[in-house]
Amino acid sequence: MAPMIVELKKRSGEVIKKELNVGVSADEASVEDLSRAIFKAYPKWDVTRQRLTTVDNKALEKGKSLKSYGIANGSQVVFKDLGPQIGWSTVFVIEYLGPLLIHPFFYFNQKLIYGSEAPMTQAQTWTLILVMFHFLKREFETLFIHKFSNDTMPLRNLPKNCAHYWVLGGLFLAVPIYRPGFVGYLGGGIPESLLHGLLGFFAYAQISNLITHKILSDLRPAGSRVRKIPFGYGFNYVSCPNYFFEILGWIAITALNGSLATLLFAAVGAVQMYVWAVKKHKRYLKEFGDKYPKNRKVLVPYLL
Repeated sequence: MAPMIVELKKRSGEVIKKELNVGVSADEASVEDLSRAIFKAYPKWDVTRQRLTTVDNKALEKGKSLKSYGIANGSQVVFKDLGPQIGWSTVFVIEYLGPLLIHPFFYFNQKLIYGSEAPMTQAQTWTLILVMFHFLKREFETLFIHKFSNDTMPLRNLPKNCAHYWVLGGLFLAVPIYRPGFVGYLGGGIPESLLHGLLGFFAYAQISNLITHKILSDLRPAGSRVRKIPFGYGFNYVSCPNYFFEILGWIAITALNGSLATLLFAAVGAVQMYVWAVKKHKRYLKEFGDKYPKNRKVLVPYLL
């Protein structure tokens, strides 16, 4: 059977290629076959840069056949170049790298940055330890726990994505906390019982967050978009326990150092995670309907 031929054009109507050979028959051709054919004809447009739609603006999704969209031999397909792309795992690694570089730089270079120096207080030292642990854990999860679809992000968006962690989680926290003489609201020292309690609370939050991420990871085959209903640790109470435990971790850091900057960072993060949690909760309800547990809250067990 003769290979399928399509006309590739831009949304403006400009024809890119009048006769693009897909390489397989119209009955067998998939969206991936078309993407590979475009890349073969135009090596500058790898598959991550391609957005393909029908003439009536229906996006072509990977894993589907062209004929399922009514695309036959000789049909037109609309192409858009998304520009240089970057994988999501790389995005997260770069995002979390900011605080990991900025916090120790401020901690160990007090005189260079502030013009004077003083012995580091408990609040400063424990803030560094907990922040470093938190973001090292995130890097570990990105590399070894999370499973990402094959989706990518435009490279031009990287600075915007990094701003929250490099600016807010990095500079916004580090500048006031590591200045000479910072002691936090607890004064010169943290009572031992309170310190142990906060460290235990932080550890509980971090371990719980890791467990929920592992549960989510185990639900999705690598490279797929498959979604299932999560159950188990935390998920029996809320749709997004990973966000809940993330917030608890920052509550512990805020209580330990008493910094207004940490409080504001934690509050901004909590609001953003609530917005994400609402969207995920609604998506679960829409996708799974009556199968989704009706007693689950969005973010906070029994309350919210």
